[in-house]
Amino acid sequence: MTHFSVKSSSHPQIKKNFDLTSFNTLGLPSKAARFVEAFSTDHLLKLHEQAFFQEEFPFVLGGGSNVLLKDYLDISVLKNSISGKKVIKQDDSFVWIEAGAGENWHELVDWAVEQDFGGIENLALIPGTVGAAPIQNIGAYGVELDQVFESLELFDMRTGKLHTYCREECGFGYRDSIFKHELKGRVIVTKVVLRLTKINHIIHSSYRSLNDFLRENNITKPEIGDIFDAVVAIRRSKLPDPADLGNAGSFFKNPVVERAALEPILHEYSDIPYFEMEGEVVKIPAGWLIEKAGWKGRRVGNVGTYENQALVIVNHGGATGEEIYEHAMRIKASVKKLFGIDLVPEVNIVQ
Repeated sequence: MTHFSVKSSSHPQIKKNFDLTSFNTLGLPSKAARFVEAFSTDHLLKLHEQAFFQEEFPFVLGGGSNVLLKDYLDISVLKNSISGKKVIKQDDSFVWIEAGAGENWHELVDWAVEQDFGGIENLALIPGTVGAAPIQNIGAYGVELDQVFESLELFDMRTGKLHTYCREECGFGYRDSIFKHELKGRVIVTKVVLRLTKINHIIHSSYRSLNDFLRENNITKPEIGDIFDAVVAIRRSKLPDPADLGNAGSFFKNPVVERAALEPILHEYSDIPYFEMEGEVVKIPAGWLIEKAGWKGRRVGNVGTYENQALVIVNHGGATGEEIYEHAMRIKASVKKLFGIDLVPEVNIVQ
């Protein structure tokens, strides 16, 4: 198994007016007044000793895949690059894996599937890092992170102390957690522990597009490797590679609304897709709403809505953070006017 490898022998270097263009998947031109990269918890402790967190808490940057950076950031930015992954415990049925917050999420999923560890194969190809996964409570194709989450370690920037949070303490919700509320901007995730299956894997294949893919490829008894391959194929067919076309993945959350709010929309749009949730609420695909509002494939200057997936806003080249933001707000206003539904950005808007 791969063990943790950290660069903690030297002091972290604080750089000024640092160019962040290559550190965000939208490819937006941006600079940070101060920038530092942490490769270990030792680096974080040293920064605390140097009073780095005393005047302000930095914006913590992971893979840069879920952020919109607007112009010059007169703040400190800390790049979380704590790496490594390993098995820390196992029994006859389960295995507990620990991964550094700076690890690439998709690479961790790929590694787990190669080991025949089940539980996160549906979350393949979600961009970003391990540390961002619990903050966002990432989810896809019928699975959410909190279903396999065991615990995480975090660094409190105020006190310089490390703490462990179990699943019940994280306040997980739909694309939500305590780290977006009470602890927002105060803590840095350093490592995450997941509990995965070794045998009797639970196969989640009921999601429509996933089920269709398996049927079309004559896969009647899918294993976790089949689910992984299917999810990767589906996502690649719908989402552009940031290396080719700058984007931040899904820009908006799928709205969750009261069942009563859906009824009048059903009278006008009987084909509207929705998913029943606990209580009298339903989840509606934001991409469908945006497409019906006329934004799929539409381009305004350097910014556009992706032709294959209306939920993705793309940088066609030369766009600024303000242009991306304005495009998103126009989409939001259109959906509100047409359906009476408020779209909430999934990306973190930094300014």
